[in-house]
Parts: sequence; C-alpha cells; structure tokens
Amino acid sequence: MKASRIAAAGAAAGAAVLAVSTPCFAHVTVQPEGEAAKGGYAVVDFKVPNERDNASTTKLEVTFPTDHPLASVMPQPVEGWDIEVSKSKLDKPLEMHGEKINEAVSKVTWTAQGKGIEPGYFQKFPVSVGSLPEDADELVFKALQTYSNKEVVRWIEVPQEGQEEPDNPAPVLALSEAAEDGHSHGAADDAKDSEHAEDAAEAENASAPTAGSDEGDSGGTDTVARVLGVVGIVVGAAGVAYGVLAGRRRTTS
Repeated sequence: MKASRIAAAGAAAGAAVLAVSTPCFAHVTVQPEGEAAKGGYAVVDFKVPNERDNASTTKLEVTFPTDHPLASVMPQPVEGWDIEVSKSKLDKPLEMHGEKINEAVSKVTWTAQGKGIEPGYFQKFPVSVGSLPEDADELVFKALQTYSNKEVVRWIEVPQEGQEEPDNPAPVLALSEAAEDGHSHGAADDAKDSEHAEDAAEAENASAPTAGSDEGDSGGTDTVARVLGVVGIVVGAAGVAYGVLAGRRRTTS
C-alpha cells in the first residue's frame, strides 16, 4: 500500500511539473512600430510564429474591423509572399481629406510563394493603417493561420477584461491617446516629418553662407596684395638696373 501511494504521489508530482514546464503556445499578434495614437496613422506588424514542428505556415488572413473601418490600409511587400487586399462597401461612408469614401479594406491575405514560415521561425507582415479611430481604445483583427498540412488555426476569440486569455485570442491593437497639440504621430507620420526636416536642412545649407566664407574672402584679398607687392618689387628692380646701365653708358661715352 505504501509503495502504491508513493508511486501515485510521484506520478501526480511529475504531472504537475510537466504542466508547469510546458511552454505557452505563441499566437498571432499585432504591434505598432512606435506608437498607434488615436486619430493618427501608424505602421503595425502582424507577427506570425510557427507553432508546429511538422508543417509550415503558408497563408495568413487578417480581417479588419467593421465597427471602426480604416480608410487607408497599405501592406508593405514581403519577399516570398503574395498579397491580396479585399474591400467591401460601408454602411456609413467615411470622410477623408474632404472626400467621402464608400468602401474600405475588409481583409488582407498573405500567401506564401514557397515553403512559407518553417518550424522554429516567425514572420512579420507590416501594414500602414489610418486614420485610427478617436472613439476607441483598441482594435481587434481576427486572423486565420493556414499550415502546409491544410490545418487552419482560427485566432478569432476576443479577449475579455478580467477573464483568462482564450485559447485562440484574436490580435488586438491598443491605441494610445493623441498628443496634446491635437496631432497624432505614428511611424508613418514620423517618416514624413523626417523627410521634410531633411529637405529644410538641405535648403538652409544651400542658401546660408558656409563657415569660413569670410576667411576665404580675406585670403583672396591677401593673395592679390601679395601679387601686387611682388610685381612692384620686380618693376622697381628693373628701374634700378636700367638706371645703372644708363649711367655706365654715359661714363663710357
């Protein structure tokens, strides 16, 4: 009896250790490159890890929110992947730069041209999005991950505050508050600001006098003075020589 109890206790302890040491499976997530501020633009990365050791990820389908549609969605090309952007009509048109938009991107699909994401690797899929809603704290992007063995993992469960994370959570993008000046800057805005700053710097450098320009002018003046001085000395020496020769001729005559 004692032996059986010890064996049972050992098995239970072993199971507990196994449960604690088993790593949590990674899942599809979305993170901004820098900041995703309300009312602004941002570049976000959909990070896709391969959770299988016997198959590759060959397709990713991301559904964009319909409760807060985004007027601008531009995926960045990813080497080795084809990209398909699907749009749908909006029940309520959006206004962007003074124009009404009747449709918005509803889904972006990435399909591998080759092996895709092999076991032990992950891939990022960048997308420029905007303008981000001002009346929401987060955006939910439901995703489908397809493997080379035809298995499909549906990352569509919306996490709820105060509850444990679901088994297949959907990617959630947290939105930060807009800047106090009323302008929201994300990675896309920062890139534009950087380009404008570089152009302004180049224009300023081209129009402003370069350091040491006064020294260059004074150097040129000094050079001219030196040349004139040398010329004067040469002319004076020639005059003296001429006078000496003239005197000799008179004495000889």
